[in-house]
Amino acid sequence: MTAKARRGRSGGTAVKIVVTGPFAAGKTTMIRTISEITVLSTEKAVSEGEGARKTDTTVAMDFGRITIDRDLVLYLFGTPGQDRFDFMWEILSEGMLGYVLLVDAARPESLDEAGSILKAFRTMAHVPFVVGYNRSGALDDAEEGRIRGALDLDHEVAIVPCDVTDRESVKSVLLALLYAVVDSLDTATAAQA
Repeated sequence: MTAKARRGRSGGTAVKIVVTGPFAAGKTTMIRTISEITVLSTEKAVSEGEGARKTDTTVAMDFGRITIDRDLVLYLFGTPGQDRFDFMWEILSEGMLGYVLLVDAARPESLDEAGSILKAFRTMAHVPFVVGYNRSGALDDAEEGRIRGALDLDHEVAIVPCDVTDRESVKSVLLALLYAVVDSLDTATAAQA
């Protein structure tokens, strides 16, 4: 067990996962959709310039939990999406085993905004991540290539089309992340042998 994966009260492993991405990408909704507990959220009314997209914004974090099985519990931490709260990104990334970078397919500028967030996260922690492509039912080769190019992604990084209001869709994003985490742990174990 690594320092990033800790034993929970029931003896199972508790894993910290961060959900990050630009303002209004759907991070809070994603956590609310999947969490088995009432989500702790620090939302405040948005400034006038941003009010057209949504009325509230996360200013510190969102917190939710999902039990995968009796041996694995995911603690989900959602970051603020606005640059002015970027100090929270580093605080929330400490001890994470992986993260989801959520991008809004309906807003082309969301991809550019996600690029600066990804750059910050890549410097803070070298852990597996996946891209959740919200408000997208499918992904063709051209769109995938555009996303990979804009975010400078290796082919190993999964891009998962999703709808953060749909529980099964959110599960598919989290499963892709868990597979990436397991692959990285297997690679690290093989390298040590």
